[in-house]
Amino acid sequence: MTAEFAQSGGAKRLPLPGKPVPFFLEAGEGERAHLFDALITVLLSEDETAGQFGLFTYAAPKGDAIPTHSHADVHETFYLLSGRARVWIQDGDGETYEKLLKPGDFGYVPAGCLHTFRVEADDTKIMGASSGGFERFFGSAGTRTESPELPHPPYIPSHEQLARVAREHRQEFRFDLRPLDG
Repeated sequence: MTAEFAQSGGAKRLPLPGKPVPFFLEAGEGERAHLFDALITVLLSEDETAGQFGLFTYAAPKGDAIPTHSHADVHETFYLLSGRARVWIQDGDGETYEKLLKPGDFGYVPAGCLHTFRVEADDTKIMGASSGGFERFFGSAGTRTESPELPHPPYIPSHEQLARVAREHRQEFRFDLRPLDG
């Protein structure tokens, strides 16, 4: 486990082992972070998969679309566990894809594709898998928490923090492109 994930005020160990060994998590356990109005829980990180992939859940109430963005070298998935989420993707040729995902539905965003999503129901929970390392974006852009609840009030990072973390994760935001707002 990296020192980055040691909690302040002591050396409390988080529930992920930090290396590729068998382990279990109880419901709601994992590395939790609040970012905007969402609770993100990392279940499996690059540390446990030798850098191959990460696995996380994203729980949020109905709200605005997240900013349109792309990841230079991160593939990302959306698997709806509950609720509804509308996903919009634009591929490298400019072709767009949009789908309202319901429980059991799946979506895939290849690296380099612009995308956004909007949570459409208050009880929405998404399971995401991504290329290894991206799962830690949420804890770096947001704030780590021990709470298993959605943030109240929402955690809004500074523009500087969000820009710094986006650069570190080779992510580009397109604030001028808001396809789900109309």
